[in-house]
Amino acid sequence: MSDHTDRTPSATLVRLSEERLHVEHPSEDVRGHSVLDRNDEEIGTVEDLLVDDHERKVRFLEVSSGGFLGIGAKTFHIPVDAVTRIHDDHVHVDMTREHVGQGPSFDPDVVVDESGDERGYYEGVYRHYGHSPFWGPGYAYPAFPFIGR
Repeated sequence: MSDHTDRTPSATLVRLSEERLHVEHPSEDVRGHSVLDRNDEEIGTVEDLLVDDHERKVRFLEVSSGGFLGIGAKTFHIPVDAVTRIHDDHVHVDMTREHVGQGPSFDPDVVVDESGDERGYYEGVYRHYGHSPFWGPGYAYPAFPFIGR
């Protein structure tokens, strides 16, 4: 039996833009940056950062892709664990654009289950990208900007 079921996120994920938080070093704020896949093809734009309100660490990039002026755009959450580098105004990730497009898209009406829990959605996102959830055993936080108050 896995001890994974006993470990649950103790924090709520919040959008950085909706909280009184900021990226500790403004030069590390990737909102507005283009997201490029491993072949340097554009996936979309970082619209926001999902932050663990307990540890104040960025857990996901909220990426918008497609559409015109926001109409018809799809929103994806990409774990920060998938970021391979940040260069100029680009965030590079370790998968293809097609892989991201096949992943779970964010729908605020579907993410939360009947009990108000978002964990199932985020477990699916981590599984799709091949990374362990931040609340799992042995998780090590990747090098990524820290959040300050």
